[in-house]
Amino acid sequence: MNEPLQVPETKKTDWTAITRRLAPVEIIDEPVLVKKRSRDFFWYSPILNQQLRKCFGDLVARPQTREELGHCLAVAYAEDIPVVLRGGGTGNYGQAVPLEGGLIVETTRMNRILEIGEGFVRVEAGALMADINAALIPEGWEMAMFPSTQDIATVGGFVAGGSAGIGSVANGPLRESGNIIRIKALSMEAEPVEHVFDAAEVLQIHHAWGLNGAITEVTLRTVPTRDWIGCMVGFDSYADCYRAGYALASAPEEEIARKLCSTVDARICDYFPRLEDHVPRGRHLLVSLVPREQLPAFRSLMEAHGGTVHLAMDEAERARLKLPHVFEFAYNHTTLQVLKSDRNATYQQIGVPDPSDGERVAAMREKLGDDVWSHHEFTRAGGKVLAADLPIIWYQGPQRLAEINATYESDGFTVYDAHVNVIEGNHMQPDYRHLAWKKRLDPKGLMNPGKSRAWERIRHMDAQEIEAMGQAKEI
Repeated sequence: MNEPLQVPETKKTDWTAITRRLAPVEIIDEPVLVKKRSRDFFWYSPILNQQLRKCFGDLVARPQTREELGHCLAVAYAEDIPVVLRGGGTGNYGQAVPLEGGLIVETTRMNRILEIGEGFVRVEAGALMADINAALIPEGWEMAMFPSTQDIATVGGFVAGGSAGIGSVANGPLRESGNIIRIKALSMEAEPVEHVFDAAEVLQIHHAWGLNGAITEVTLRTVPTRDWIGCMVGFDSYADCYRAGYALASAPEEEIARKLCSTVDARICDYFPRLEDHVPRGRHLLVSLVPREQLPAFRSLMEAHGGTVHLAMDEAERARLKLPHVFEFAYNHTTLQVLKSDRNATYQQIGVPDPSDGERVAAMREKLGDDVWSHHEFTRAGGKVLAADLPIIWYQGPQRLAEINATYESDGFTVYDAHVNVIEGNHMQPDYRHLAWKKRLDPKGLMNPGKSRAWERIRHMDAQEIEAMGQAKEI
């Protein structure tokens, strides 16, 4: 985990000639701007920051259409140039960092909203999540889920690298059946071909980090929009705060149809200076979005668990108070808030084995010590409540981080390691479906090279053989 990343030497490429060949696609070749687009939020991890901070692409292309994107892929294929697809660059593991240099293809100009229909929206890969929601709401719809980074995150990047977000406590993760309706992706070959993945087939491309196709278009599930109230509730103890979070996540939708359910240690909340006039210091915080008509039921539930509702804001009230959206105090925005003040912090991603067992969560807090500050996100999958701890960790080196991981694992908590930048490194086994499609759509292995250890072992095999490996593991 702590070994420096070995970056292969790249062959000499005439980038001036490549720039001419890429015309009429917009090109960025200014070194400072290329370096900026070679980064994402990997610096949340001191380990990844050490490994990736000197990994840069050579050139950035910004296609505006599917045809221009295909042209970029064809030119890179002909010249054996590595390609990394990039949206807003909001990933945390270096998903959009070019390990072997080459061409960065930024999709943010492919940003059209193509169709809004009954329960769905069809968009180009580079459309911003915030823009999609803004277009949906006047039509009576909203995204089933979106990341806390919606202002800069693109839909293609979210589908390629994300898994859950605001709305997942109501509508499940992205992989839940029906949340991603269709994905279209281009192959990287002499004449790129657009492939269509429908229904369960979308999982062949979803969360593959752009390893096995260039996403051009996404159709996502939408849900009827509601009048959401952003709520912040204070508790004297984290145990009470967590139990209230679980009770809220478990509440029947007809009683409280929450769209967000986060619990944050009071010590983390002290890094939220914009809340100082609204939330007393020393209070553990539950952050949520609930429909206006269900606010009385929400208040009653919070009070029954010892909570005090400090803020309950609609958009007009939020604007008057000049506060961020409540979801900016959830997910990895908590990490960002702390890092703004102290770069000695980092985080981890931990699966809670039994979210209903608040005593087990409280006991783990005691075991971990004062350098680990709890922050839990509640979601649902298959109708079941799930919880993940995204704690702030005061980094003292890889040995202490390994001890923290081992402490969690000793009691059955799952560590989805946020400090590795290969797709199999987050407590995930190789996905041979993804890799079989990589062989089909990226036969030379030029897309996001270095991000799959398993690929390097099996790249010599054909797609059917690779897929069979996955089927064998399922038996």
